[in-house]
Amino acid sequence: MFPVLGTTTLLCFLAALVLRLNQPIIHLVNQALWPAQISGIFGCVRLGEWVTGATPASFNLTRMHEVFWSKPSAFFQEFGATVGHAVIGWSLLAPFCLLAVFYLTRPILRAMNRLRAEAAAKATADPAHPLT
Repeated sequence: MFPVLGTTTLLCFLAALVLRLNQPIIHLVNQALWPAQISGIFGCVRLGEWVTGATPASFNLTRMHEVFWSKPSAFFQEFGATVGHAVIGWSLLAPFCLLAVFYLTRPILRAMNRLRAEAAAKATADPAHPLT
């Protein structure tokens, strides 16, 4: 959910590579969260502007996309501060989002782990079970 479009694919690839996660699932989740990322960019920009005391800038994602792919140097000249504000806002929000995801998914992951352990115990106890 990094607020710079195009970077999350690379970040997800690297995280999945380092953590030995399933690449297709990581990218599927990344793409599924795209609408949330777009709306999050606006919030991060505004939070970054508020924290730095900057005047709220008007920006258009379509224009930003066009300028980025036609003239990257012009993009950073015109929208560099906006991208910086988004990163600042994200840096402030990310720890809280991480904690929320951790505590929301922990019960689900514990239940899945418990079910997996029970299935493994049952498989070792039952010699006729197909997994043994």
